[in-house]
Amino acid sequence: MWKRILITILVLLAAAGLYIFWPERDELSYLASAGDNYDARILRDTWGVPHVFGVSDADAAYGLAYAHAEDDFLTIQQTILAARGRLATVYGRDAAPNDYMVQLLRIWDVVEANYETGIAEDTRAMLDGYAAGLNHYAALHEDEALPGLFPISGKDMVAASVHKSPLFFGLDGTLAELFSDEPLAEEGETRRPGDQETDLHNYTTTQLHNHIFGSNTFAVSPARSANGETFLAVNSHQPWSGPLSWYEAHVHSEEGWDAAGALLPGVPTIVHGHNRDVGWAFTVNDSDLIDVYILEINPDNPNQYRFDGQWRELEVREAPITVKIVGRLRWTVKEEVLWSVYGPVARRPHGVYAIRYAGFGEVGIFEQLYRLNKARNFEEWQTAMRLGQLPTFNAGYADREGNIYYLYNGLLPVRAEGYDWQAYLPGDSSETLWTEYLPFDQLPQVFNPAAGFIQNTNNSPFRTTLDPGNPDPAAYSPTLGIDQDMNNRALRALELFGGDDSITEEEFYTYKYDMAYAAESNMALFLQELLSAPIPDDPDLQAGLALLESWDLRANPENPAAALAILTAQPFDGDPNTPPAEIVDSYTQTVRWLLEHHGRLDVPWQEVNRLERGDLDVGLGGGPDVLHAIYGNLADDGYLHGHAGDSYIMLVTWDANGQVHSRSIHQFGSATARPDSPHYADQVPLFAQRQLKPVWLDEADIRANLEREYRPGEEVD
Repeated sequence: MWKRILITILVLLAAAGLYIFWPERDELSYLASAGDNYDARILRDTWGVPHVFGVSDADAAYGLAYAHAEDDFLTIQQTILAARGRLATVYGRDAAPNDYMVQLLRIWDVVEANYETGIAEDTRAMLDGYAAGLNHYAALHEDEALPGLFPISGKDMVAASVHKSPLFFGLDGTLAELFSDEPLAEEGETRRPGDQETDLHNYTTTQLHNHIFGSNTFAVSPARSANGETFLAVNSHQPWSGPLSWYEAHVHSEEGWDAAGALLPGVPTIVHGHNRDVGWAFTVNDSDLIDVYILEINPDNPNQYRFDGQWRELEVREAPITVKIVGRLRWTVKEEVLWSVYGPVARRPHGVYAIRYAGFGEVGIFEQLYRLNKARNFEEWQTAMRLGQLPTFNAGYADREGNIYYLYNGLLPVRAEGYDWQAYLPGDSSETLWTEYLPFDQLPQVFNPAAGFIQNTNNSPFRTTLDPGNPDPAAYSPTLGIDQDMNNRALRALELFGGDDSITEEEFYTYKYDMAYAAESNMALFLQELLSAPIPDDPDLQAGLALLESWDLRANPENPAAALAILTAQPFDGDPNTPPAEIVDSYTQTVRWLLEHHGRLDVPWQEVNRLERGDLDVGLGGGPDVLHAIYGNLADDGYLHGHAGDSYIMLVTWDANGQVHSRSIHQFGSATARPDSPHYADQVPLFAQRQLKPVWLDEADIRANLEREYRPGEEVD
């Protein structure tokens, strides 16, 4: 009788979408042969950095995946699980908004429709090799594998790129804004930033995405270097942990792939770095690639919207979202997902909104990166950039021939004049339905400027170098949404590189690690506002003002005033337009906080600004929006704990004869998620002291600095 009752309950629960029996682990031994068709060797140098040697490019990708899995298998898996829309099956309800987003944006529709036709055969082979490396690792380390994930295919890798790409230009904020419980602005009013707590807010704080604080890239040609060299700085500012954290590797195949640099979890190529002939770096630009439309809904039919004078049907689907409740309990709910001529649609109590964003339908990001990796000269590299699969990012470039180049890369929508494209738009006219992008040759770009240098620090492309080498802003319509702002890093870069017409390799390194705020920077203007604000006649507050009046606008480790200034400005990102009362309040709190935790106001900056990793706790220089960028979270223990900014840094030099060498540093070490590894924190002391280690490309040099060599799987025998 009880058996019959139990069976009945299970049937009813299954019908309702609740599943009790769910395997916590899959049997993955069948994947042990995943590497049988691949030939790769992994040489780990004394810093633990993997140098992957493969016969073919697919072999090298297979070895790269295996090596990266050894150092951070969990984050790679989370990246793929997120792209499948299955995060909530493992991480519960907080991850469910991601899974809804995957269905809302039709990520897998895009992949299935374009994988075979939109990606070249050699790239698909490389992707399959990478997937095989992950499958092989999972088979040999079943206890680390997430349930229900394997096997992984090349399509999973592409889906991960389609999933993550729009997050770099703010789609997460737009979705958070639309799914807010508060009414949005009216048509024609400027959109709000999506920073409020919403149903979708959590998906930016789970396994998906962290705020990107900025990046630097600089290049100097022989026209401005001291000895005919060419210099390139690869210096993206990323979170120090998670799916957007850097991992260092060197990939070499007998088919001509030979690139060193950094990649992100789940990416099968070097993202930016260099090969023997060319080098490149990316920084985030802030172009307007997302538009939001207010739809007029038929009062007699909620699934119809007006477009060009006629009612059109919304495409309506039900998206099954499976959520882990506790233990082995899973609950599946079905959520409405809508589609319009513009793209995805959000039906909310305060209105119905359509979203259109750049790059939808594209699947070739990894193909483009793969081509960049294998380019041997500027023409080949630029041809790869012309593929137009990367919807955003500035690019800095240098090569052995002495060429330098800056590109404001992006899929910039060609929009109709007469609309405020920063506002909510009318969703009832084909006039607002853009279908084309600005042609590549019309993008802002600078090639071999007379000044002999280019720089970008997430700033306006119209101040890339010294005039007259800059693009003309008058040539670009405001509807394109191109960045106009200049940050402190850009001001300092122009000042430093523009003020030295004979730059040595050591000076190039020194400029990268500059820790000063320019006199016209927001921080300097904020300080002026603070010093002129009505500060109460309190001895501690007045003592702090005297300290700030003597501040030299630097964030070097020993600086006695940086902590007071930077911590006061941090809540407002140094915005000098902050109301005086708020500035005074923040200043007062900072004074009290420093006295409470450190007993003095002139505490050296490095005693507050800290990097913690394992058993290490070291002081740092650098700070927000200086060229040596460090961003931290203020904690109750009295310290600012670094979590983003300068992370992977690579400085590349081609000498006058075109021979390349480079140096690099990672904020932690190669074992990005393995606390028991000797390489979990071995680069921290160098990072804190702003020192770099050599990058070895030649096998003889690698073997001269070799820690171990093995084929994937041999390490577990």
